[in-house]
Amino acid sequence: MTRARMIRLALALAAPVLALVAAFAITSLVLIVAGDPVGEVWSSILSVPEERNVANIIKNATVLYLSGLAVAVAFRMNLFNIGVDGQYRVAAFTAAVVAGEAWLPGYLNTAFAIVCAMAVGALWAGIAGVLRASRGVSEVISTIMLNFIATGLVAYLLRKLAVREEGSNEIGTREIPEGSRIPNISIGEGPTSEIYGFIVIAAAAGFLFWFVLNRTRFGFDLRATGQSTTAAVASGINVKRMTIAAMMVSGAVAGLVGLPILFGDSYAYGSTFQSGLGFAGIAVALLGRNNPIGIAVGALLFAYLDEQSNPLQILVGVSPDIVAITQGVIVLTVVISYELVRRYGVRLEQREVARALENPTSPDRHDAQEASV
Repeated sequence: MTRARMIRLALALAAPVLALVAAFAITSLVLIVAGDPVGEVWSSILSVPEERNVANIIKNATVLYLSGLAVAVAFRMNLFNIGVDGQYRVAAFTAAVVAGEAWLPGYLNTAFAIVCAMAVGALWAGIAGVLRASRGVSEVISTIMLNFIATGLVAYLLRKLAVREEGSNEIGTREIPEGSRIPNISIGEGPTSEIYGFIVIAAAAGFLFWFVLNRTRFGFDLRATGQSTTAAVASGINVKRMTIAAMMVSGAVAGLVGLPILFGDSYAYGSTFQSGLGFAGIAVALLGRNNPIGIAVGALLFAYLDEQSNPLQILVGVSPDIVAITQGVIVLTVVISYELVRRYGVRLEQREVARALENPTSPDRHDAQEASV
């Protein structure tokens, strides 16, 4: 490995480490100001999780990973898809209705429901894409508005299409037949040690994300448009079409977010279906720098913090909301630390290039030229 590549690798690792250390310090300061026991809080959060906790972490991380991927697709195009929350709600509701009706047998029913969910998610996100491309409407504003509309629309349709459970006031869609459910994967003993079988599809989505963005013309056009719209137009890329396509692809991935829960746990969409997964995906995508491996690490970290915060109230007497503060601080410190490391890296490259130019016979000349590319 050349010196330039070693420097790049070190800088890439330095940014998240710096962010986590800063988040740890700031959260500790908040605990001290609040008069809470800092040592006991961190001892509880950083304790080794039990087997059932590990399973919960992986299950939660699977959902957050898909949410992070959906946000990252738009981020690579320099678009802010804040509407993942609404997109996965309408998509999961659609999948629940389609799978619950069981128009097709077995896993054909499952596959059809997944395709329908992705199509609905893509169309819902495509509204914001069309508004941005045709009228210049900010996708941030339009996706936030679409989140509210999605919440109201799903609540309305749930009353019209749902059935009431026996002996309960809760309503929900028809239960998915057993033959169409995705079986969970056991990592230990007992049902509490099972993870979503949908994790396989999530991993495939991550690989597809990397492949499309880095090995296809569509991915090149998307990244080029995200880095410079002017340059993209000059090279013949249809920016309006790419804007709509990027939002629709992001929405299609968002359509998968609620499906691990639907096909692996709840088997129906009801009024208690988990919400708020889209906003967590924004933080996970930022932490993972829009890279599928980084997003996986970010999703596991956030899921770990969520799971480990549960006993804080009972064991330490501290609100588990302190973890929400930690997660928020991590996002802020990630943004700041990456910018600091980027500036340091630029200055380092400039020094290397200047030193190599002053001494043409230097063995570092090749590395400097490589670093400057």
